[in-house]
Amino acid sequence: MEQRGMNERIRKLRNQSLTVEPHLSIERARLVTEAYEKHLGKVETPILRALTFQHIMENKTLCINDGELIVGEKGEQPQYAPSFPELCCHTEEDLEVMDQRDKIFFKVDEAAKKLQREKIIPFWEDRSMRKNILAQMSAEWVDCYESGIFTEFMEQRGPGHTVADGKMYTKGFLDSKAEIQEQIKSLDFLEDSQAYEKKNQLEAMALCCDAIVIYGKRYAQYAKDMAQNETDPNKKADLLEIAANCQVVPAHKPETFAQAIQMYWFVHIGVTTEINPWDALSPGRLDQHLYPFYKKGIEDGTLTREKAKELLQCLWVKFNNQPAPPKVGITLKESSTYTDFANLNTGGVKDDGSDGVNEVSYLILETMDEMRLLQPSSNVQISKKSPHNFIKKACEISRKGWGQPAFYNTEAIVEELLRAGKNIVDARQGGSSGCVETGAFGKEAYILTGYFNLPKILELTLNNGFDPIGKKQLGLKTGYGEDFKTYEDLFKAFKKQLHYFINVKVTGNHIIEHLYAKHMPVPFLSIITSGCIASGKDYNAGGALYNTNYIQGVGIGTLTDCLSAIKYNVFDQKRFTIKELLKALEDDFIGHDTIHNLVANRTPKYGNDDDYADDIMVEGFNAFHNEVVGRKTRKGGVYGIDMLPTTCHVYFGSVMGASPNGRKAYKPLSEGISPEKGADRKGPTAVIKSASKMDHIKTGGTLLNQKFTPSVVTGDQGLENMVSLVRTYFNLDGHHIQFNVIDSKTLLDAQKRPEDYKDLIVRVAGYSDHFHNLSKELQDEIIERTEQGFH
Repeated sequence: MEQRGMNERIRKLRNQSLTVEPHLSIERARLVTEAYEKHLGKVETPILRALTFQHIMENKTLCINDGELIVGEKGEQPQYAPSFPELCCHTEEDLEVMDQRDKIFFKVDEAAKKLQREKIIPFWEDRSMRKNILAQMSAEWVDCYESGIFTEFMEQRGPGHTVADGKMYTKGFLDSKAEIQEQIKSLDFLEDSQAYEKKNQLEAMALCCDAIVIYGKRYAQYAKDMAQNETDPNKKADLLEIAANCQVVPAHKPETFAQAIQMYWFVHIGVTTEINPWDALSPGRLDQHLYPFYKKGIEDGTLTREKAKELLQCLWVKFNNQPAPPKVGITLKESSTYTDFANLNTGGVKDDGSDGVNEVSYLILETMDEMRLLQPSSNVQISKKSPHNFIKKACEISRKGWGQPAFYNTEAIVEELLRAGKNIVDARQGGSSGCVETGAFGKEAYILTGYFNLPKILELTLNNGFDPIGKKQLGLKTGYGEDFKTYEDLFKAFKKQLHYFINVKVTGNHIIEHLYAKHMPVPFLSIITSGCIASGKDYNAGGALYNTNYIQGVGIGTLTDCLSAIKYNVFDQKRFTIKELLKALEDDFIGHDTIHNLVANRTPKYGNDDDYADDIMVEGFNAFHNEVVGRKTRKGGVYGIDMLPTTCHVYFGSVMGASPNGRKAYKPLSEGISPEKGADRKGPTAVIKSASKMDHIKTGGTLLNQKFTPSVVTGDQGLENMVSLVRTYFNLDGHHIQFNVIDSKTLLDAQKRPEDYKDLIVRVAGYSDHFHNLSKELQDEIIERTEQGFH
């Protein structure tokens, strides 16, 4: 294994993080069940959830790994992932599958299986949110879900995204509790009909303040006890330092650089233990939050640059110790990774719009480069004011070929947030989380509700709403392919089908929102989200200052090339009829070589700066945007769209036959807003020009992947070309770009001999992953992406 990290302490911790096998931890499931058995039906739901959180924080196993300086694990030790039976009660079969599967496995010991069988399943199998949600969905929704029209994030995980702002660095949880108690005192039971509900919610938040304080005090005592038995003077000093830090945070505001990091990490553990939000709690503008502590420590001599970097590298290990909780079924297919999507924003601008890059920004880049871990996902926000050295350093790291950092356009992010109704300061303090999703950090619940299969809608449109794969009537009867006399008729039918399926999805979302607000409040997360204390409302019930729901469009490149193939070949050039094309699709192009060659190689394609195809892309994007954006949520917010796939483009392709663009049956769709594999033949500049014709500012995030061979970006000229490409794309209002710098020959060899490439990391979608952990289909998709060069 590659030895990385700045010193022996870090190398040892990193090695532990990478070599421990992921396990399912049953401890949290046991503690949740104990709390529910004791309190269910005796207290209001927010109080029940708070008492459950408190029971966990009072009783969960503490862990201080040898040599670490930042403490706290979600499970009993690194790589132990808790389960959340109140969301998804795993069956005995699920546990066997997790234990045995080759990829994204979780080892499950016999004691855990026994506890699941005897205690967890009997209590939770009829109470879990998954069971409740699926029971409440309409037959149409279930058919669509099972056929791969869309996915549902909340079917196994809680609502996210959750991103921290700067509050936790300026006040401790005892301060928050005092604020909550003042709010309770101000409730007007005479005039406010919701005063009782608000009181329950606020009291639940107060209990959660107590719980996280107890957790910190437990660690302080645990470190002190370990120090008493430690004979190594250096280790003893470290343990006493941990104890001293945990005496301060999270009860009080942090005073030092180490305490600030420890404060964030305790809050991270609290949020991800309370429920299981889709995306772990991201730290937001970590460089800007930590800089005052760094500056103070350097100036008063209590901190050195090396010590600050060592603490950051310890934090990187903590992130990497936490695999995303186990997923099964469709949810595993849409996000087949251990990555839990904590995404750091580095750079950008300050509240006043001035350049936000500081010394900690460079320390974070160095840490990312030296640690080379999957988690956290790291990005750089590049504004017009970002120093050239900063973007150059980020590109230097990116061209090493392991997929980090990703690059985000600060000006686009700010414009997106302003367009969505945020004020200028909240917009500047915001950024991206998860893969590419934009929000106002610490003030917004921006909930991803599921992926939406755009090319599948076209497949149904060509078949009168009938699914040729699942053999079911899913959509409206708008006619068969040969019934459309013009391209405009076809596109009109596509929009009708789109409207119908978005209605089905959003109708289900309304019910799911209601169920989470009623049964799964998150009082701890509500403490750190602006608006919840002031309104006395939960994060899951619209308490945040801003509330937005997103549906993520998948396969825009595939959809564009399919529509282009039909318009160009059937209606404009009249090379063949739509009936002949449909027959070729039915036969997976076998025996239809001429048609396949025409649609695959002799048709305008998205990604080549060709207005014929790109105009179709814009039309398809606008149809999706106009159908979703502005719809009302049940929490007082509105809907937006993102364009990203995680691994869902592979799953969505697996439920589709051959496509009019020449794609063979069951093959992956295009990912993000990237062109279809092999379709982009005119270099990276043409790709960014095509992609920029989409109005990114109308979205909450778009994802663009580019692949280079290492030789293309070597030397000073290669580096400057990379910098120029990012700057040019962002000047065209692109939202995000990221790079795989690796050649297909290496990837093919890694596919054949995975044991020789255990350290190989690639960029998948909005995250990086070990190549050997990817499914064969996803590996093939990455291998087949176009290798770009500068001409």
